Amino acid sequence: MRRRELITLLGGAAAWPLAASAQQRTKLPTIGFLGASSPSGWGQWVPAFERRLRELGWIEGRTIAIEYRWAEGSGERYAEIAAEFVRLKVNVIVTVGSAVPAAMQATSEIPIVFAVAVDPLDIGLVANLARPGGNVTGLSVQSADLAGKRVEILRELLPNFRRLAIMGNVSYRAAALEMEEAQAAARMLGIDAAKLEIRHAEDIASAIDGLSGRADALYVCTDALINANHTRINTLALGLHLPTMHGPREYLASGGLVSYGPNYPDLFRRSADYVDRILRGARPADIPVEQPTKFDLVINLTTAKALGLTIPDKLLALADEVIE
Repeated sequence: MRRRELITLLGGAAAWPLAASAQQRTKLPTIGFLGASSPSGWGQWVPAFERRLRELGWIEGRTIAIEYRWAEGSGERYAEIAAEFVRLKVNVIVTVGSAVPAAMQATSEIPIVFAVAVDPLDIGLVANLARPGGNVTGLSVQSADLAGKRVEILRELLPNFRRLAIMGNVSYRAAALEMEEAQAAARMLGIDAAKLEIRHAEDIASAIDGLSGRADALYVCTDALINANHTRINTLALGLHLPTMHGPREYLASGGLVSYGPNYPDLFRRSADYVDRILRGARPADIPVEQPTKFDLVINLTTAKALGLTIPDKLLALADEVIE
């Protein structure tokens, strides 16, 4: 090999680590995405978030990086994941209400966006809905009105509806509040209502088994633990011929009977707008917490048939979607 060619080759080799080093220094803005459940549990929600980011010009791997971490329904994982995001120096953390307290403990500087949170003002995530203050903002679901509406739907749906069981993860304050609200709504309608408290996945089977012959329907309060176990809950409830009421429409695919609540893909889509504004310089303290704009009533006729139920025409006419 000629001397000039050898020098050129060696010179190019010496430049490789320099180029790699320069690339590392050009760090893309990074989102730390703390999934409270599992990728499958959020299978329709994350793509809605990603699509909206792309529409806004944030292309993963080109203009932005996303670090996904999944707690798999375990609240103990929230603090660990949040601490990791702080070490990674992400630019914004995206999650849901149940994981926000752990993220707030980990950082008061990195912006935190909740795609959905139940009563964020009541549970102390923000100081004010119009001007949240601090480093947290996002989209709120006010559970009081929804709880009453869900109980009313069950009354319309079920003949001889007298006894309601309300399942929720009492370790999550918002779920505990929703349980109380659903119980109060049921009693106002003359329905006996009992709370079914769980804290871990291991509590679910025994809790539902204990309902045999003691409830006409099961109201399920949404949180990460429920999300990770909704298929199991629906399977056990169907085994007892027990109709279930859910918040997210996605839970009906595993045998739930009816859902009423905000459109979760839309909430996750809108959370991308918050991320966009923050990455372009807005402060979370100044971005108002917004409410859902789309609510869906969905009825699963396949499950109704398995339960031997006839859905009233009035409800079918009101339904946004009927699963057959």
